[in-house]
Amino acid sequence: MTQTILITGTSSGFGEATANYFARQGWNVVATMRNPEASKLTSEGNVLVTRLDVQDRASIEDAIANGIARFGRIDALVNNAGYGLFSIFERIPREAIQQQFDVNVFGLMDVTRAILPHFRASRAGTIVNITSGAGIVGFPFASIYSASKFAVEGFSEALSYELGSLGIKVKIIEPGGAPQTNFMARTGAESANGQPPHQDYAPFLDHVGQMYGNMAGGSDEDAIEKVVAAIYAASTDQSDRLRYTPTNDIQPLVNARRGSSEDRYNALVQGIFAMKKA
Repeated sequence: MTQTILITGTSSGFGEATANYFARQGWNVVATMRNPEASKLTSEGNVLVTRLDVQDRASIEDAIANGIARFGRIDALVNNAGYGLFSIFERIPREAIQQQFDVNVFGLMDVTRAILPHFRASRAGTIVNITSGAGIVGFPFASIYSASKFAVEGFSEALSYELGSLGIKVKIIEPGGAPQTNFMARTGAESANGQPPHQDYAPFLDHVGQMYGNMAGGSDEDAIEKVVAAIYAASTDQSDRLRYTPTNDIQPLVNARRGSSEDRYNALVQGIFAMKKA
């Protein structure tokens, strides 16, 4: 039987690439986004392009119903929709913080909640949540984005135990940087809505800017392909593996976070992120 996957945030980046890849592998694909009329994907054959805004619960219910009506069932969900808010915390308006969590956390939860009755009925299904290296390590200038991704990490891990009893799997994909996507373009646009940082932060911002510039140069050139391959593996391997970290750029930080002592980890990240005292 042909399997069906529903993917959020397929207008570009990981979502669009994942939709195309699964379609090429013979899956039925429910490709969702806020503005399907602007999509480069088309509703032909085994692909259904339909509207889903994670902040609009009616659109979530409609997208799931449309996918089931078209293909008969949904076997996997990829919660990919999201964006990054980068700024000094003190200057981020509360409304912008709420928006970040509405999309990255509460929206993801609403989509997951909406699909669960369908998965429970068949005692099967896979939920793949896209987090970030910023959900493993707290990055300066990304406190709110990191907080949202840390939240998804904890939610996913706890949920995996609840749903495992019903035959439903939960997976986490933890990408590093992906220069080929337009993620950073939206990040910049969202960050611009905040107030300018206080001048007291100027030396640190210069330091962080240089640091991030160096890190961007180390991003995997084939990051999209690696992330898509990890999503496909997570959706098909039938294992109880929870986390997949597909790109090499963040592996040193991941290994330090998860494979060494707190003191060693702290020494490493202090050496990267903290300014040297005069």
